[in-house]
Amino acid sequence: MTTSVDLNADMGESFGPWKMGEDAALLGIVTSANIACGFHAGDPDVMAATMRLAVERGVGIGAHPGFADLQGFGRRRMALAKASLQNMIRYQLGAALAMARAAGGEVRHLKLHGALANMAAEDVEMASACYSAALDIAPDIIVMVLAATAQEKAARALGCYWAGEIFADRAYNDDATLVDRSLPGAVIHDPDIAGPRIARMVKAGAIITESGKHIPTRIDTICLHGDGATAVAIARSVRENLLAEGVGVRQFGAMR
Repeated sequence: MTTSVDLNADMGESFGPWKMGEDAALLGIVTSANIACGFHAGDPDVMAATMRLAVERGVGIGAHPGFADLQGFGRRRMALAKASLQNMIRYQLGAALAMARAAGGEVRHLKLHGALANMAAEDVEMASACYSAALDIAPDIIVMVLAATAQEKAARALGCYWAGEIFADRAYNDDATLVDRSLPGAVIHDPDIAGPRIARMVKAGAIITESGKHIPTRIDTICLHGDGATAVAIARSVRENLLAEGVGVRQFGAMR
């Protein structure tokens, strides 16, 4: 059984006067923060404020690039030429690197967002294009991958540092991809379900799908989405259930 795991959350997704999520509360629970880079959500002021707070709380900073889709929150699929896709990743990661340094921190990891992440979980070549673009400017960055998907295959092939991620509030298909958000039961809103469910997966060392299938995988980090009404309650439930099962909560290290 895994003796310790990292808890991560997507944040920095507010924009101007529009507020998204409970970042301050989540930063008291998680050990890693995936901070939006301005394309699917966020803006320079929000990024700066979120990174400063992450530094103050001792939470690891991650860049969270997505498609240029503010209206769709990065959840609409897009077709881009490889060169444009890679430049999109470099542009967003470059902004995160600069803003983190200005806040007195450093970017430790990179995690793809939304539709970009889902497409890369299905397509090794697309995942490899995204990750190699990031490695061009940050060779030691840790790539956070959707465990047991094409994202993990791409990271392994590149030989880079990577961390395997599972989701606390999302249902799984039998190929380890996430159930489409448009389908019933795809998103878990009940903290009393999310916490024990994740503890079972960590103890089993496997993703447990909707059909009950176990997919053995390395679990380094657990995603706690920050944009739902029960997000903070789910985060607390996951942490409490892990600790109750003897699983520690701490930042993941650099692992190839």
